Amino acid sequence: MAAFAPRPAAGAMTTDPRLQPWVEKYRPKTIDDVSSQEHTVAVLRKSLLSTNLPHMLFYGPPGTGKTSTILALARQLFGPDLFKSRVLELNASDERGISVVREKIKTFARETPRHGAGGVSSDGKTYPCPPYKLIILDEADSMTQDAQSALRRIMETYSRITRFCLVCNYVTRIIEPLASRCSKFRFRPLAQGSTQARIEMIAKAEGVDAEDGVLPLILELAGGDLRKAITYLQTAQRLHSATEPPTPISSISIHEISGVVPDDLITHLLSVMGVDRESGVDLSLSSGFEGVRTAVKRVGREGWSAGQVLEQIHDALIPLPTIPAIQKSIAAMAIAECDKGLCEGGDEELQLLECCLRVKEAMERQ
Repeated sequence: MAAFAPRPAAGAMTTDPRLQPWVEKYRPKTIDDVSSQEHTVAVLRKSLLSTNLPHMLFYGPPGTGKTSTILALARQLFGPDLFKSRVLELNASDERGISVVREKIKTFARETPRHGAGGVSSDGKTYPCPPYKLIILDEADSMTQDAQSALRRIMETYSRITRFCLVCNYVTRIIEPLASRCSKFRFRPLAQGSTQARIEMIAKAEGVDAEDGVLPLILELAGGDLRKAITYLQTAQRLHSATEPPTPISSISIHEISGVVPDDLITHLLSVMGVDRESGVDLSLSSGFEGVRTAVKRVGREGWSAGQVLEQIHDALIPLPTIPAIQKSIAAMAIAECDKGLCEGGDEELQLLECCLRVKEAMERQ
């Protein structure tokens, strides 16, 4: 008789919240929930009131809320009942050829919306339900030039019944004729204050136990990418809750999850090369060949990426104002050549050792 049991309706399957990624679980439901994009949210709020959206182009770094914003706006426009019939979301990284534009996108764009505006939805709320559909092209900067060119005519021909929202990281990869047809919205890297409030809210809701300073460290290592910060937090929580008894999340766990080398290791590497992170060149700190080799071996022994170490050495060394320009230039050349060697498959320990010795030699120049 189980074969005759009522089946759940299509799309009615629900995910256990405990198994859901926190990035999806805490995705903004309305545009007012979007963090740190005040100007964009203010403009979209006015568009929501008038229900007259232009074609839009959202661009900015990853994890700043571009996709979340347009999905929240679409839900506020159409509600849960009409969302699937009125909104087409395509990830242009997977489907980016001209055939997709001619078939999927054009077919959806030319269909006239069949449902009237307004009305009470199944959740008891009233939504504007304007007389047009919305096509969201995520990662549109991955679309081929031919696909972007084909999109121009579709946007013009069906603009009465279809609006487009292009979402991308690099606006320069969108062809100018396409960009000029859209209202541009730039999403900035998220400010520390707003992201901290969001992370603290998630940590409290999920019962996260963390040592002092861990949440600010997560935000610092994420570099304004809230999605990355939430992923770090969830990964660390699962790691520490799997032990018996569960332990608080520590700073070293966050460094290991993110792959970012701890400051004390970078400081030690700089010191054996004769560089103090505060005062610049300090040859009293430098070690001989054995000291440099021991420091480099420690990097490999602890499992850190040589490429990440190079990047952090560069970011710590080059901004120091007390190091002369000639020495900085030589050090930068050594770092660049080491990076090239790593990209070509060179041994990490040998490349990093040579780089550190060359930087040390540059610091000793008079």
